[in-house]
Amino acid sequence: MTQSSNKTLSIWLFTVCFFISALVMFGGYVRLTRSGLSMVEWDVVTGIIPPISEAAWQETFDKYQQTPEYQKVNIHAGMDLEGYKYIYYREYIHRVLGRLAGLVFVAPLLIFLINGTIPLQKSTAYLGIGLLFAAQGYMGWYMVSSGLINQPSVSHYRLTLHLLLALTLFALCLWTGLDKAIGSSASKQLPAKSTANATLLKLSIGLTAVIVIQISYGGLVAGLKAGHVSNTFPLIFGYLIPPGLLSEFQPWPKNLVASSLTVHFVHRWFAFVVLTGAIILYYAVRKQDYSRAIQMSATVIVALTCIQILLGLGVIIWSVPISLALIHQATGLSLFVIAFYLNYRLARA
Repeated sequence: MTQSSNKTLSIWLFTVCFFISALVMFGGYVRLTRSGLSMVEWDVVTGIIPPISEAAWQETFDKYQQTPEYQKVNIHAGMDLEGYKYIYYREYIHRVLGRLAGLVFVAPLLIFLINGTIPLQKSTAYLGIGLLFAAQGYMGWYMVSSGLINQPSVSHYRLTLHLLLALTLFALCLWTGLDKAIGSSASKQLPAKSTANATLLKLSIGLTAVIVIQISYGGLVAGLKAGHVSNTFPLIFGYLIPPGLLSEFQPWPKNLVASSLTVHFVHRWFAFVVLTGAIILYYAVRKQDYSRAIQMSATVIVALTCIQILLGLGVIIWSVPISLALIHQATGLSLFVIAFYLNYRLARA
């Protein structure tokens, strides 16, 4: 494959990464504004066209009025048709962005396969990304459908899985794009393979796993609305370790993913596990004569982790303001990206 082809493929894949990150961020905005349950149907083709006439809007609103969210929440807030249009358009834009991201990936892929830029025998990763896009679209609706039956909110398990699928999709696109943009030159960024390099790679992978766990707990916090449990720090209800952490559900391990209090507590303190791992990795990098890219990545990870903790404290103290919560989410995504980039550099070496 020529250098020009590699550059074209890398630009394409990084563009897809941009759309995925935009989807994650706008999805957070949709959730924080309670707009995600406004569209009660999932039409892959016809769903691209919103209601146009007043009759069509009224019919769509009538369907929404049958949902638990309207009957248990928005009816008491006096939501009318005009108010409904606001939340409808937020979710509508989110779904259009999802379709657009899929189109940005699929249309060039077909062209690259046809003209031979991507040989069929080397298309496995790209086809895998396509399947992940389809799975993500289905998971989005599977998540929304959980909030249209009994409860006026989606399943926090499905929301977290939706988020993790997005991260997986982003990671696969990023890894493949970096391969095309950097390729074998990544091996020149480190000294010859050694035990020190292998240890550092293990540390980097371990830190990335810890970051993913923390992001997963962020998804559980969002789904359970656990950010509102307490607006004090470091104490919760006057306790450093509040009572009842593991007693709300039985068996007790269920509390780790189902109890709002426990999920909030774990997400709050696990951030310092991430910080500890970031500092250990930083000093491991400093002990060796690694490239500027490696050194900077390790430094940025520590800095972003510190910023993320401060943002998290702000979200807690000010009771989850939308703007600050979105910045917190964006910083978490950035932390994942830098850690993943560091993994790529080390693994390719």
